Amino acid sequence: MSEKNFPKHLGLIIDGNRRFAKKLMLKPWQGHELGAKKFRKVLTWCKDFDLKELTVYGLSTENLNRPKEEFDYLMKLFKETFDKFADDPEINENGIKIKFIGNLHLLPENIQESTKILEEKTKNNSEYLVNIALAYGGRDEIVNAAREIAKGVEEGTIKSSDVNKELFEKHLYTPDEPDMIIRTGGDQRSSNFMCYQSAYSEWFYLEKTWPEFEKEDLIKCVEEFTKRKRRYGK
Repeated sequence: MSEKNFPKHLGLIIDGNRRFAKKLMLKPWQGHELGAKKFRKVLTWCKDFDLKELTVYGLSTENLNRPKEEFDYLMKLFKETFDKFADDPEINENGIKIKFIGNLHLLPENIQESTKILEEKTKNNSEYLVNIALAYGGRDEIVNAAREIAKGVEEGTIKSSDVNKELFEKHLYTPDEPDMIIRTGGDQRSSNFMCYQSAYSEWFYLEKTWPEFEKEDLIKCVEEFTKRKRRYGK
């Protein structure tokens, strides 16, 4: 595969956990536990491909309205996963920096604390960057950026004539644009994921649910990506 056309930033919409659990006759939300285990494997696969940045859609703002039993299960799983990452020596050995993006203040305090600890423990790593989107919505991100800029204009720290693409991107949760985005689970929509940053991303939709996603699937998507000609509207 040509290094010139090789992706550096991968976006993941991890869908299908509950449907996969139903296949196994489990409670629907127990599929999230299987999904968490898969995510840890994917970190290793991305390292194998030398994918420098990964942004994963962990929890949307709409997901906050899930039934209480499922939501509580998810929060428990998030805390266990983040605490394990914080104590995982391979995270630092491999130079993985973990950053959380989204409306984190909407999450329980113990989850907020776990995210802060994990970010602090990995803040000096620089080989790979993993963005975990929680309580995230692409439209919210854009609105928040616009609100911050408007506040700056009101306070006189920003001139309206200074507002441009570069300034706007500085106020996003992350300005980095995914080269490719993979969505599992069969649906073919963006679901409010990185609305601004994905303008020229190459999209891949897989029928497999997230727990069924394997390294061979990632390989196929990357190989297909290298064959595509990215014109950026030209």
